[in-house]
Parts: sequence; structure tokens; C-alpha cells
Amino acid sequence: MTYTFRPRGVCSQEMRVEVDDQGIIQKLQVVGGCDGNLQGISALVVGMPAQEAIRRLKGIQCGFKPTSCPDQLARGLEAALEKQQA
Repeated sequence: MTYTFRPRGVCSQEMRVEVDDQGIIQKLQVVGGCDGNLQGISALVVGMPAQEAIRRLKGIQCGFKPTSCPDQLARGLEAALEKQQA
């Protein structure tokens, strides 16, 4: 399943994540934000169970912001898994 969402409070404008039936991240595309960092995050999470990515990324802050692109990805993954289970 591919889930598209708009992150809030960060530089990136859109995230598209594909999660298979076993909850493994197959693909991540991010529009906007710090290109190199987000390509790196994408390379690291592809092949990882979504639950593990959530555990590792949730709560990360960017400077003085209460969130970050990794945190927004974790929140988007949570929503995607909830939608997938429904």
C-alpha cells in the first residue's frame, strides 16, 4: 500500500511511503526538505519494518522545532499502519 501525507512543521512538503502486507517499508519518496538528508533516511528505512522505523524516528526534533522530518515520517507511518489494519 502506498500512503501519501503532508508533514507539518517541517521543510518537506509531501511524503509517499509504500509498506507491504508484512509491514516492511518498500519505498519512500520525500518532496522538499533537505535533499541529501532525506535521501539518506530513505535509503536507511527501505527494507526495515515500519514499526522499527517508528521506534527509531519518533520524537526526533529539528533545532528548536518540536518535530522533524524523521518524526513526521514516523507519524505518517503510524497513520499508514492504522489505515492498513482497517
